[in-house]
Amino acid sequence: MATTATATHNAAAPSPQEAIADLVQARERTLALIAGLSDEDLERVHSPIMSPLVWDLGHIAAYEDLWLGQRHAGLELLRPDLAELYDAFETPRAVRGEIEALGAAQAREYLAAVRARVAEALTQQGIGDGAVYEMVLRHELQHSETMRQTLAIAELLPDGERAKLDAPLRGLDPTEEWVAIPAGPFALGAGPEGFAYDNERPRHTVDVAAFQIARQPVRNGSWMHFSEGGGYERREWWSAEGWAWKEEYDITHHPAVATGGAGGPQSPVCHVSWFEADAFARAHGARLPTEAEWEKAATWKQGIEAVGLVWEWTGSRFHGYPGFSAYPYREYSEVFFGEDYRVLRGGSWATHPRVATLTFRNWDLPQRRQIFAGLRLARDGVEA
Repeated sequence: MATTATATHNAAAPSPQEAIADLVQARERTLALIAGLSDEDLERVHSPIMSPLVWDLGHIAAYEDLWLGQRHAGLELLRPDLAELYDAFETPRAVRGEIEALGAAQAREYLAAVRARVAEALTQQGIGDGAVYEMVLRHELQHSETMRQTLAIAELLPDGERAKLDAPLRGLDPTEEWVAIPAGPFALGAGPEGFAYDNERPRHTVDVAAFQIARQPVRNGSWMHFSEGGGYERREWWSAEGWAWKEEYDITHHPAVATGGAGGPQSPVCHVSWFEADAFARAHGARLPTEAEWEKAATWKQGIEAVGLVWEWTGSRFHGYPGFSAYPYREYSEVFFGEDYRVLRGGSWATHPRVATLTFRNWDLPQRRQIFAGLRLARDGVEA
């Protein structure tokens, strides 16, 4: 079963000491992120679509205890009374600020206690094929980005956190410079070796028609031109669902787009929903790339540039690849498959490089703007 989702690492698996060092580094990254925050800031609900930061801390600890403590090492759960509370499906975001969870000091103690006995267990028993260890490590790294989304909403990001995002892009405007990708078969997804999530496998061949894709993501300046030129008023540029969402919630450009950070109009646009990205593309006689096009372009010998500054919406809905098999649990991917969620690719300034592989598939609802997401344009055909 492991070969369908998180293939064994075999000789490439790290030693217990190396694994523990990686876990420690991830934890330092998490704690540094909240070091300057008060307990009140950690425990407050900053947005109805985001968890209180302290819930994320408890969830990180419970997930590590479940997978590395109980299921890998065979230990009893350290706090079985917290298992349901910090299960993301048993306790959805909408109620996490209303329930009685661990306070800031207690959550830190829980993190430390879980880590101490996990480190001891890994030292004594090893990490096996490394799949569960890698999943737990990346889980914490991913939550550090989710926490950054909450901090951005609350305007509590530490100084310098967005320096990479705010850096101006170089070269031509991305709507003027394109990479031509010829038609042909392409092997989509992660191969059988090394770690990958279940939704990245199995790798399979897809036929991709010739297309063009922007060399860089769309910038703040281009977005403001779209906005000021009637982008949120021209019905013909919007899908029916997108227009209904925009009208119901009186949507215009995200406040962060107008300021643009240190890079101003040359920074990649961020906090863009799929609905808005789709409308922008239509307004420019273009479209969003499919995720197969995106991955092919990202691995092309003269491929796209500036990957990893913002997540990039694709035109693809989130489904399993042919032959998909859930591993190690359905709730990671399979329960999100269907028509509701759209795929994002590439990673953002807040995504750890260990997570942001070229086959990694992120997903969210098309109306969401809390993620550090922008877009890259595509269009059919290859110029002669």
